[in-house]
Amino acid sequence: MKFVLNVIWLVLCGLWMALAYVVAGLICCVLIITIPWGIASFRIAAFALWPFGRTTVERRDAGAGSLIGNVIWFVFAGWWLALGHIVTGIALCVTIIGIPLGIANFKLIPISLMPLGREIVPTDRPFATR
Repeated sequence: MKFVLNVIWLVLCGLWMALAYVVAGLICCVLIITIPWGIASFRIAAFALWPFGRTTVERRDAGAGSLIGNVIWFVFAGWWLALGHIVTGIALCVTIIGIPLGIANFKLIPISLMPLGREIVPTDRPFATR
């Protein structure tokens, strides 16, 4: 079932949302000081491309730097990406077949707002640590 949902997701909104994260990552990588945000954006792009069967957990080694980085990310890119998830989530929830995909879009909003200090893991081990 995860494979079917991932294929439908990829066609309807995954490709476009992943592309938005890649663009944000490229912009961050052009500016040398924002490379950590670019790497986080590329990680989330892979997650947004194929989300079913994976989840995010907090990293135990994340500290105050992640908090400060997330605030900066939120101001410059996070709220734009979260807005994209909200718009596509609402559009998908209008159709009956799109409701699970819309809910998945809403579940991606927290990581789009605060990507640093999070790790993407398979759902069969959601409490995995480094």
